[in-house]
Amino acid sequence: MSLLVIKIGTSLLRGSKRQSTAQVIDNYCECIAKYLKEGNKVIIVSSGSVGLGCDRLEIKDRPEEIVALQAVAAVGQGHLMSLYEKSMNKYGYKVAQILLTRSELGSRLSYVNASMTLQKLLDWNVIPIVNENDTIAIDELKYGDNDTLSALVAGAISADKLILLTDIDKLYSSDPKTNKEAHPINEIYHPSELKDIQDKSFKVGTWGTGGIKTKLAAAKIATERGITVHLADGREPSTLKELFKGLKLGTIFHPQPNPIGNKKSWLAYALKPAGSIQIDNGACYAIKKQGASLLLVGIKNVNGSFTKNQAVTIESQAGEEIGRGICSLSSEDIRSNIRNKLSSTKSPIVIHRDVLVLTTGMFE
Repeated sequence: MSLLVIKIGTSLLRGSKRQSTAQVIDNYCECIAKYLKEGNKVIIVSSGSVGLGCDRLEIKDRPEEIVALQAVAAVGQGHLMSLYEKSMNKYGYKVAQILLTRSELGSRLSYVNASMTLQKLLDWNVIPIVNENDTIAIDELKYGDNDTLSALVAGAISADKLILLTDIDKLYSSDPKTNKEAHPINEIYHPSELKDIQDKSFKVGTWGTGGIKTKLAAAKIATERGITVHLADGREPSTLKELFKGLKLGTIFHPQPNPIGNKKSWLAYALKPAGSIQIDNGACYAIKKQGASLLLVGIKNVNGSFTKNQAVTIESQAGEEIGRGICSLSSEDIRSNIRNKLSSTKSPIVIHRDVLVLTTGMFE
């Protein structure tokens, strides 16, 4: 039995003159239903609510205003779910809609509850359809893409594989439309290979200044969690069938040999830091080399305003991010104690090792 998360991109669900959105979704559902009958489990992360809402409201251009995006998503989400429900019911399966925002997954309790809910639905042979909750999310709470969300969901339920279906056949070294020397990349084995491609994709004028960035970010999150990622062309339903058979299509991102655990992954990627703490060289060495907690005595400076139990980044004296964690003191309490020059003999723990993850190189 395999547990898969399948992310279906907006570009695939728009439909065409040849096939409507309903037909596209039905093709996917038919293929997934056959895979489920073999004893496997699937979670679908689906884009498309904004696009479908625009279509139903006859809005030609995607709105830029956040309130307008929320409104069209509210129209589109119901229609999107009705299409999935109709198709999966036809093939003998029930579906459940799961709407998430960063605020939900940013709470450890909510994150665990979401994981348990997804698992219970899978136990009941119900197909979870996950989407970012565009109807209530605001700019600072939005993941901004369902690629990232799919990677976080895959990590939350310890999936075997994350399949990113898109409208390209595979990853290339550069934009094949503008560079004749661009070569296809079939497999990525090491984190350094992924980082090199990420660095290139973020340069101005190179391929992937849009969607490929988020897919590479999703691949990074999932592979660090020990999950295989498959980027493939979803324009033809046969692609998904062949992937289910184990054929090597598109680009495969192999999992890291020493993956981080569920909680560490949550700390690194699901949380939005509310501020940063700069530490001295001694504290930096103790955290990186000795697995120590962060003590108040090692803090040099605090940036931003945050409350107790909020996430922060930990930076070296040179300004390099070395970790992220949950702070046991507010920014004001830390500043007050720094001013009072608390001695090391009674220095409290500011970030315990259990809620701290090293991130050196993760976000470069």
